[in-house]
Amino acid sequence: MKRVAIVILNWNGREFLRKFLPYVMKYSQDDAEIIIADNASLDSSIEFLEQNYPNIRIIHNLTNGGFAKGYNDALSQVESEYYILLNSDIEVTANWIAPVIQMMDADRRIAACQPKILSYHEPGFFEYAGATGGFIDKFGYPFCRGRLFQTLEEDQGQYDEATEIFWASGACMFVRAELYHRFGGLDNDFFAHMEEIDFCWRLKNAGYQIKYCPDSVVYHVGGGTLPKKSSLKTYLNFRNNLILIFKNIPSEQIFKVFLTRWVFDLVASIKFLLDGGFSDFFAVIHAQFSFLRTVSRQIKKRRRISQSAVSGIYQRNLVVEYFLRRRRKFTDLDADGFTE
Repeated sequence: MKRVAIVILNWNGREFLRKFLPYVMKYSQDDAEIIIADNASLDSSIEFLEQNYPNIRIIHNLTNGGFAKGYNDALSQVESEYYILLNSDIEVTANWIAPVIQMMDADRRIAACQPKILSYHEPGFFEYAGATGGFIDKFGYPFCRGRLFQTLEEDQGQYDEATEIFWASGACMFVRAELYHRFGGLDNDFFAHMEEIDFCWRLKNAGYQIKYCPDSVVYHVGGGTLPKKSSLKTYLNFRNNLILIFKNIPSEQIFKVFLTRWVFDLVASIKFLLDGGFSDFFAVIHAQFSFLRTVSRQIKKRRRISQSAVSGIYQRNLVVEYFLRRRRKFTDLDADGFTE
């Protein structure tokens, strides 16, 4: 058994596998076992793998349970010390595994870690889904070092120091296998989007650290499964964000945070409507009602989590900072606004 297992979750991703799996094989097979977890694909992914990579291990999930359940089902069958959850639309580079594993080996408090994630289409810029590490504001809006909302920064070495972050990107997440299973893995209710933030928040509530390793670099296409302009993506983002903050924030903050979020989500839905995004408008409304229907289930989950004031939460309103104060870069944010 190798210490590291790379698990690529695939759903109808034959072209991504054809394009990017050779890089994974070239730069990883000496350091890790490479596994494809197929989420009941309907394309020719399996045939492609069997013809071109007959020795690679394939885990066949019986249904497409999304990103969360797909990984939970697959990883229940993988024995390793470290898992690497890797999107199929990522191009890895030389020596992308060793620096992260060395960092995690050196400190048992580190539960998960991510590399520097650059854009595949614009290699000089950070990529939306992770950049150089994720954070979140006190109202539940996630952002990254290198990406605030839709604004992506150019990589000029400004984030080339290893640092603690709030969440590691699910596009390329290194995680201790034992902790993954001890903390229940990803939440199946999320299906896709923000489940990695919820998982990292639970780890941080338990006293573990999430880190960023600049010495490991990958390139991410992004939007490979759900395009950026998708009403389903809008629905999942808004619904999952409400579940995320409800499960994890301290009790004394719930009323204020949710009152604020209902107002801001209403404003967002109206903006969708004014911009002609009727499907996105209804997706936000659907997300709110969907969350309310699951509140009793989320309460049960919340009771199993020890909520606490953890580091990495930005104690300002990122919407105000970005849209009203015109702060477009991570370095523009007030450094004293982060909880210690």
